[in-house]
Amino acid sequence: MTPDAEFGYELLVCRYAELAWHPGDGPRPAIVSRQLGTRERRWDTVVIEVDPAAFAARRAFGDRTVDSDLLHVVRHAPADWAWYRDALPDPGYPWRYVRKAVHRAAGRGLVETRRDGNRIQVRRVRPYPDWVTRIVAVENKPDLDRSAADRLADQLAHDVETALADEVWLATETTGDRIERALLREMPVEAGVLATDFSEGVDSGSGDVAWHPSDLSPTGSDRNTEATTRRLEIAERAYGKGWRSFHDTMRPDCRHFELRRAGRALVPHCAAKSTLPTARECSGSCPQFSPEPPQWRTNGWPIDGGPGKGIRRLLARRRERERDGVEGDGEP
Repeated sequence: MTPDAEFGYELLVCRYAELAWHPGDGPRPAIVSRQLGTRERRWDTVVIEVDPAAFAARRAFGDRTVDSDLLHVVRHAPADWAWYRDALPDPGYPWRYVRKAVHRAAGRGLVETRRDGNRIQVRRVRPYPDWVTRIVAVENKPDLDRSAADRLADQLAHDVETALADEVWLATETTGDRIERALLREMPVEAGVLATDFSEGVDSGSGDVAWHPSDLSPTGSDRNTEATTRRLEIAERAYGKGWRSFHDTMRPDCRHFELRRAGRALVPHCAAKSTLPTARECSGSCPQFSPEPPQWRTNGWPIDGGPGKGIRRLLARRRERERDGVEGDGEP
């Protein structure tokens, strides 16, 4: 089935991308996230194509996001002990914030520190790898009408112009019908169009390329340092967040919260309303919200920690399984 809410469609697109990326050129190792971008632009679905060996090296830095302040430390930490102000590039903001980031990085085991008199010295634990190959942005619109096409054309044109992503796509639902060509002509020619049919759920064959995208990667020269840093920050957020993090903004501890299968995807379901809820609907203010009894969470019934925590663990395991698969793509 295809969920009515755009949020539900977004989850299905994310799962499809996880199963079948790249839709035009064949399998590529990648991780998938959602609702990421910059201050100026937020993308519905983000696909980070990776080098498997470098991705394995990145995983050695842990499962959490390495945020922008930590990246400044981890990427430039020296192989030998040095005062952090000599070792790291000038950040363009007060050094006291860098010092805090150095201590945070050390607390997470990302770097090593020691004191030399009143100076903090830093040394890397391991080199931070160049693990990101390409970044792909996908805008999701299951019901593409004239007004939606006009808005999306401007958004995709912005993505093409800034070229922060290497490819931009529009994903839209067909459910067996042809996409209106007049609407697609509104889109910038550089943007790809993915026609999906999730009427039977998600599998690797649920999408077809209706228009191939252009490669927006710079030619003849590398991206400037600022763009490279911004892309890496997006990739790190995608790595830490993934796309199954919807449970962070919903209430899996409600008696009515379930996971339902849609082909090879698991999506949230509200048993009280018989619908796929949005994060706004699935909240403590919902009239149907019914929290788990305390004894479910304290006595280990029926799942240790209660069903809500069981759902969180299940989604976390699935994220780890996909990460394992990406890392394994580099094996012979």
